Amino acid sequence: MAGLVPAIYETHTRHMGIGYVYFLTNRPNGILYVGVTNDLVRRVYEHRSGAIAGFTKRYGLKRLVYFETYDDIRTAIQREHNLKHWSRTWKVRLILATNPTWDDLYDSL
Repeated sequence: MAGLVPAIYETHTRHMGIGYVYFLTNRPNGILYVGVTNDLVRRVYEHRSGAIAGFTKRYGLKRLVYFETYDDIRTAIQREHNLKHWSRTWKVRLILATNPTWDDLYDSL
């Protein structure tokens, strides 16, 4: 990485931490939102409480129906980017494979 002192870069990348990719919806087979975070419980709570203005608040997306865990936040960010380009059908199939009844997974975190 040009311009970075190696010691600073090493410290920064070593502590990137885990990451999560998650899907929120308003109801089974409803509107889908794909997000990424380093703290799933906190982030979903923010969505559920309406603390953050935006797409999820506007459409009432509060039900956590799917998530994946990664050892590196950068991998999670890349996965989120890829999932956002998937068709809705593929995303729904991903949800149905692990959560066929579209249960809210927030309470099980």
